[in-house]
This record gives sequence, structure tokens and C-alpha cells, in this order.
Amino acid sequence: MISGVSHMTFIVQNLDKATEFFQTIFSARIVYDSGSRTFSLSRERFFLVGSLWLVIMEGPSLPEQTYNHIAFQISDGEFEAYKERLTKAGVPMREARSRIPGEGRSLYFYDYDNHLFELHTGTLEERLAAYSRRLQEEGERTEQHSSR
Repeated sequence: MISGVSHMTFIVQNLDKATEFFQTIFSARIVYDSGSRTFSLSRERFFLVGSLWLVIMEGPSLPEQTYNHIAFQISDGEFEAYKERLTKAGVPMREARSRIPGEGRSLYFYDYDNHLFELHTGTLEERLAAYSRRLQEEGERTEQHSSR
């Protein structure tokens, strides 16, 4: 049975540049650097972001940017500070998608290798509750229109 996420690996063109990105944006702490050794497919570094194990491994960048992403949870009170941190770092930002009330706020941004990341203020429970409220409202509007 799956008990959780073990780690996430991102292929990056430049280990040093990617390290700076992860440390600047996520306050990542290096816990392993392969140096010139390659126990895996290529040179790599391991980080901890909170208790999450992230890996960067040397290789070609993604050919293009997509909406495939990983989202990290932040508090709503941290939103503006992270927005400022991203702006100062000069990372490419993506416009947030439209939201419904209660769903939380998000910052979307790319690293130097076209990986998309999100910083999100909501929880799964809050999003499901917001969607449920919206569905209920839409159902009530549909009933009102059909009874006329």
C-alpha cells in the first residue's frame, strides 16, 4: 500500500543554477551532492523542502512550458511575501487561472528548465467545499429558471 510521496526528481540543465532557484524560492536545504560521481543516471543533488525530498538531476531541459505542475501549500498570510520573493528572483510567472470564492490563491512560476510550480493557499477540504457550494448555487439557479 502506498504510504505517501517518497521524492520528486526534476531534470535540470545546470545544477548550480537550479540549486540557486530551489534555495532562493523554497529555502531548500542540500542534503546530498553527488559531485562528479554518478550513482544514478547523472550528477544529482538532494534537497529537503520542509520534510519533502526533492532531487535535481543533470540532463536536458523540458522542450516547452506546460501546465503540468507541483503545488506547495503556503498560508494566505505568506502570499504577498512569496510574490515579492518571486518578483525579486526574476522567475517567469504564469497568470493564475480564474478562481471561485473560497478556493484559495495561487502563484504560478517556472524554473529555468520549464518546470511549473505553484504556491497555493488553500487546502483540499476548502476547495471541495467551495466547489460544492458553487454546484449547489448553480443547481438553485437552474431550478429557478426551469420553474418560470
